[in-house]
Amino acid sequence: MAFDLGDHYDLGPYQDLVPVIEYFEGSFGRIGAAARRGFNTARILDSTAHDLDLCESGESPLTCELRLHRPAFAILSLGTNQAWQPEEFETGMRQILDILLSKNVLPILSTKGDNLEGDHRINRTIACLAEEYDVPLWNFWSAIQPLPNHGLQSDLEHLTYGITEFSDDHAMQTAWTLRNLTALQALDAVWRSVTTQQ
Repeated sequence: MAFDLGDHYDLGPYQDLVPVIEYFEGSFGRIGAAARRGFNTARILDSTAHDLDLCESGESPLTCELRLHRPAFAILSLGTNQAWQPEEFETGMRQILDILLSKNVLPILSTKGDNLEGDHRINRTIACLAEEYDVPLWNFWSAIQPLPNHGLQSDLEHLTYGITEFSDDHAMQTAWTLRNLTALQALDAVWRSVTTQQ
């Protein structure tokens, strides 16, 4: 995300998000070992799929990332690359959640923007897992429904692109911009809730 890039974003009317950006400075622009194009639950858990320059032998991309970054929170945004393997997706998500919770990492589950599988099965699985595991849910799918073409490009898979300027009316009609805003809002809400409880 653009929030580590200084003048590459504009919060516009959302200045209340400045504290969460400052608190998590350095995390937004970081490309983690478990965040790669095309990754799904199987790849994140696959010890043969890790970055040879960053990870140790036998580590999955997920366990490698947990060792390197030691996060307190983890946003899980998966599903599109397993739209046709919903059972495999659920099994993998359960393994990921178990690993994160065993390391005292609080997962924030995100629904996906598309419905490639045709029956919203993946998003239902995500919502059910959030309830079962009692972890936060960021309903990204719901957030982009009012956008033109529901925030999707003509392939009905990829998000419409926009700059991270929340005062720009045109940008706010794109899923990419709304993704950055609602992800930050979700992180802010969870962070404030945890901080208040301590």
